[in-house]
Amino acid sequence: MIIPRAQHTISRQDISDNALKVLYRLNKSGYEAYLVGGGVRDLLLNKKPKDFDITTNATPEQIRKLFRNCRLIGRRFRLAHIMFGPEIIEVATFRGGHSDNNDKDASQQANNGMLLRDNVYGSITEDANRRDFTINSLYYSASDFTLRDFTGGLQDLQQGVIRLIGDPEVRYREDPVRMLRAVRFAAKLDMKIEPATAAPIVHLAHLLNEIPPARLFEEALKLLQSGYGYATYQQLREHHLFESLFPIIYRNFTPQGDGNMEQILNQVLKNTDNRLQNGKRVNPAFLFAAMLWYPLVEHAQKLAQESGLVYYDAFALAMNDILDEQCRTLSIPKRITALVRDIWQLQLRLPRRQGKKAYKLMEHPKFRAAFDLLQLRADIEKGELQKLSHWWDEFQQADMQRQKSMLNSLDDEPSRHRRTRRPRKHTPKPQQ
Repeated sequence: MIIPRAQHTISRQDISDNALKVLYRLNKSGYEAYLVGGGVRDLLLNKKPKDFDITTNATPEQIRKLFRNCRLIGRRFRLAHIMFGPEIIEVATFRGGHSDNNDKDASQQANNGMLLRDNVYGSITEDANRRDFTINSLYYSASDFTLRDFTGGLQDLQQGVIRLIGDPEVRYREDPVRMLRAVRFAAKLDMKIEPATAAPIVHLAHLLNEIPPARLFEEALKLLQSGYGYATYQQLREHHLFESLFPIIYRNFTPQGDGNMEQILNQVLKNTDNRLQNGKRVNPAFLFAAMLWYPLVEHAQKLAQESGLVYYDAFALAMNDILDEQCRTLSIPKRITALVRDIWQLQLRLPRRQGKKAYKLMEHPKFRAAFDLLQLRADIEKGELQKLSHWWDEFQQADMQRQKSMLNSLDDEPSRHRRTRRPRKHTPKPQQ
């Protein structure tokens, strides 16, 4: 179905100038070229697109000849990235079917149905049917300003339906990450997953175990740091996908769903959504530190009891165990796990504030993140932890005189965290 300009709401004024340059040059060179995917979908929903993707009948090599600022990436999916400073316009060649293709360099599929290589090229009609969801299969032409709809995507967009193109089970087996994408789009766009699209997810969720952990880490960030993390988390739980991403957390869920871990998980996701929706930055290290905190504490206590280690040593071993196990599912980069460790270790140091320790703690680069985690814990656990949180909150805002008074009052109180030093024995020097 070709929809003329008068019957849709997409305007070139809302499209990136760089994306239009790419479209115009491809068209001028005799190629078909269309804006496609999430950019078209978001424009039709009156949202600001995060990026603009283009599809064309030009091959990656032909695209590279047209654009000096182009680089080709990917083996599984060969793509052209056209660089305009910080903005990247991604250009893909129309995908074709695999059934009649025997070229292993272009097409390769595993025994379980997963596509290992997908560089079979075809027509725009074939490309539309190879896309994942109908709402992502709408094509905008800059040459005549029309919208092309091959799969009923416009109607699904208007009715708020997430629908897979083709047989859902086959499409999920081709790429299990599509199950996560279905959930993410449903939460982000406040839509419903069509029953036939949702039905196979529960018994195919285990296929996510075959996805490389590095790719799952990137998908997890999209799921939880999109500004709709809490709604996405609820969808992940509903469709039994959460356990494939965070098995450690899943094992610690309580029957009533009201344990400390569930409470901190709900709150940190809501807080993250609030920050993102207000244009503030978020750090994935803090998110992971909060989500994995209570499994860490439980494991540290277990190690201390079973091995006889002092708690601080057990805590250090537990950090290694928890992060190692989580990284087998999500390949969290070391630069992030290092920050997670800092935030965790500071939780043990925050109660020890006597002397100059409070000032030294505030100078730590991750003090603010550690204090935010302390506040989350205090809101859940109450009691002494809440008093400690209030003390640090007041100390940060106090002037120098008030800070000294607060530290002096600590010296008058017995502290279970204070270590007493044994007096040094004086050994006389031998006489010459």
